[in-house]
Amino acid sequence: MFTSITMFVNKHSGTFIFKRLPRNYRQFTSSSTEDYDLVVIGGGSGGLACAKAASQLQKKVAVLDFVTPSTQGTTWGLGGTCVNVGCIPKKLMHHASLLGDAIRDSKAYGWNVPDQVQSDWTTLSTAVQNHVKSLNWGHRVQLRDKNVEYINGLGSFKDPHTVRVKESNGTERLLKTRNAVIAVGVRPYVPSQIPGAVEYGVTSDDLFWMKKSPGKTLLIGASYIALECGGFLNGLGFDTSIMVRSRPLKQFDQQMAELVAESMESKGTRFLRKCVPVSIEKDDRGRLVVKYEDLTNRQTKEEVFDTVMFATGRHAVTNNLNLEALGVEVDQTTQKVFGGHSDDHERTSVANIYAIGDILHNRPELTPVAIKAGQLLADRLFGGSQVQMDYDMIPTTVFTPLEYGVVGISEEKAVSCHGEENIEVYHAFYTPLEFAVPRRDASHCYIKAICFGDRILGLHLIGPNAGEVIQGFAVALRCGATWSGLSGSVGIHPTTAEEVVKLHITKRSGADPTVTGC
Repeated sequence: MFTSITMFVNKHSGTFIFKRLPRNYRQFTSSSTEDYDLVVIGGGSGGLACAKAASQLQKKVAVLDFVTPSTQGTTWGLGGTCVNVGCIPKKLMHHASLLGDAIRDSKAYGWNVPDQVQSDWTTLSTAVQNHVKSLNWGHRVQLRDKNVEYINGLGSFKDPHTVRVKESNGTERLLKTRNAVIAVGVRPYVPSQIPGAVEYGVTSDDLFWMKKSPGKTLLIGASYIALECGGFLNGLGFDTSIMVRSRPLKQFDQQMAELVAESMESKGTRFLRKCVPVSIEKDDRGRLVVKYEDLTNRQTKEEVFDTVMFATGRHAVTNNLNLEALGVEVDQTTQKVFGGHSDDHERTSVANIYAIGDILHNRPELTPVAIKAGQLLADRLFGGSQVQMDYDMIPTTVFTPLEYGVVGISEEKAVSCHGEENIEVYHAFYTPLEFAVPRRDASHCYIKAICFGDRILGLHLIGPNAGEVIQGFAVALRCGATWSGLSGSVGIHPTTAEEVVKLHITKRSGADPTVTGC
């Protein structure tokens, strides 16, 4: 397809030549002082989405991506954390774990299967890694097809309009650009003050690329990353412990968080509560000796593991960008970039520099958030749009064995903002139909809707396929769904989702919220 006709002059004959130009042809005049309309530093989900969207608006775009090896030397391809060491491999291993449960359940449904089934780490990890590599290649093909220049190099700012690139082959080049987007993301934090942590500890940056079975594993931390990885490792048959200093999932609703942890404990994951690591040493058999302190009695204990994984938070990758010299404001604690300047959510304190994704201060560290923010930013910069990213009512799911999906705020925050007397919580314990025949424990399957008058402030669900269920309700809530509208809806029977629209018992009533019958 062609969109324009341009006239050229043959300098030899002096005749005029008219040529049709393809849609993706870009013209640059001698008055243009920048080589690029946009340079994106970071080839993760948000950076790639922004770069591709800008290119589709006929802009000249480059995206830089470089993976600094983890503490254990792990690297990966284009696509960022989500594709390589986050959402995608995590969900695949979560699914593999659930398949083990399904195989065991199948006996009750009449399938003739062995009493003992085992997973094979080599087969699983190879399959997951091959899929990830196919996504790496797919991203490169998409950039080429959309005329985005991909540079495998480490970027930093020389000035607001110049990005210095150190390419993987060691050469350096300067890119002049009208606009720049910081999308470098965050990486796992390993507490170097703990002897042996850096030398022997792995993180989620390493787990999915391990060729050797992790064996008996200790996960240090109580974030969703620790619980998700601990959940699927236990489900795959590995002896798994999670060391918790304070409480699990402390950024989430605490009733829901405790139910998730209790569910995991009931399935065999051990929680070392109120404990902190002291040191890690390798014994003469190559196993890891972990000394840790029990904070309840100040006793030091010792245990041997095959793998120790840290999930103790993540740090921003901004130190080498030269942001301070440019005047880009960052939070001194997290090193994340402040946005919100000039009424633009992603604009930094320097007019032509923006930040998206996990690197943006006080914003959700979620892949779909980064993608949407990147696309909307490109539309504002080059498409004439004024639509800002809406960071409210963002849904998410913790992919523990029994999934926890949520959209909106926690009960604690609702009470804090509006007062306990003004909050109504509708709740229910329920049994998914598929749990009934194999008599699977459903005591942790729970739903609650947190309301302020007719307004739904938060919807929380623990159960199978919670992510799929909450995604649909999240759209409804963004479109203005109310409690009267939700409770007045007809459910699809028999499903887990219908239990949401059937909610009618309040916490305030004190009535038993256990669902009986079908």
